[in-house]
Amino acid sequence: MSFQIEPHTPAERKILIVSALLVFFFVALDQATKLLAAGTMQLHESIVLIPGWFNLTYVRNPGAAWSMLAGFSWLLLSFGVAAGVLILIFFRRWSEKWGERYIALALIESGIIGNSIDRLWHGSVIDFFHVHYYDFYHYPIFNVADCAICTGVMIFIISNIFRPGGKKETPGGA
Repeated sequence: MSFQIEPHTPAERKILIVSALLVFFFVALDQATKLLAAGTMQLHESIVLIPGWFNLTYVRNPGAAWSMLAGFSWLLLSFGVAAGVLILIFFRRWSEKWGERYIALALIESGIIGNSIDRLWHGSVIDFFHVHYYDFYHYPIFNVADCAICTGVMIFIISNIFRPGGKKETPGGA
């Protein structure tokens, strides 16, 4: 049985608190892991964890995914701030009262904040998770913030596929 969370109720306050705690937790985890990678590894150093599959490789990404817009850190930071502010402004509306959408938006927000902190303080994003298949295939190196964004987006999309949309208001109240 599924239910929607009504605004301004104890249930909504609870999910908003959980969402805020998730944001703080994932931003802290993201920043702590980035500091650990940067503080214990040399740039481009790689530590093999699962041979042929998974390494910790410390890199700095001056762009977005796959280094797109490299060198435009100020633009990416502006996009991040704008997206983060829009999520805060439209949090209730975009959740359409579904609990998993509150969580999804919180995860996306935490990732945006984590990577924006990097762009602001370092001029680039610190990445270190390196998934690959031997030397045949290398997925772009990523971090905890990227994981939070992707997980949040996946939850949001799945929720939108399986949950009904909210009532659309018509002009004039009709």
